[in-house]
Amino acid sequence: MIKICDLEVSQVFLFKEQSHLGRCNVVYKDHAVEFHELSDTQRNAFMKDVARVAKAIANAYNPTKINYGAYADTISHLHMHIVPKYKDGYGFGGVFEMNPQKVMLSDAEYTDVINKIKNGL
Repeated sequence: MIKICDLEVSQVFLFKEQSHLGRCNVVYKDHAVEFHELSDTQRNAFMKDVARVAKAIANAYNPTKINYGAYADTISHLHMHIVPKYKDGYGFGGVFEMNPQKVMLSDAEYTDVINKIKNGL
C-alpha cells in the first residue's frame, strides 16, 4: 500500500493493486482490533474518516457503488477497506477479491490517483 495521508483518527492508504480504481484502506491510528472496543466517540470519529474517504473516491471516480469491508482474520488492527465498484467493471455484482493481482499502475498513475483522492479530502 501507499500512504495517502493522515486524517482525524486514521491513516489512509491506496492499494497498489487497483482492479477497483481508487480502492483504499482506512486504518485506525490507535491500537484496536474490534469495533466494539471503541468508545462511541472513537467509533464515530473513525466512521467519519471512512465516510470522508468514500466521498472523495466517489467525487473523483463516480463509481456505481462503494463497498466497505472490515476483514481481518489475521491482522490484529482495526481498518476498513473502501472498494469502489463499477458497472461492467471487474467483480461488479460479487464480493471483491482481496488481491486479484490484475491491475498495477505506473508511478505516475499512482500519483494521479492519490492526488485526486487527496483533493477530495
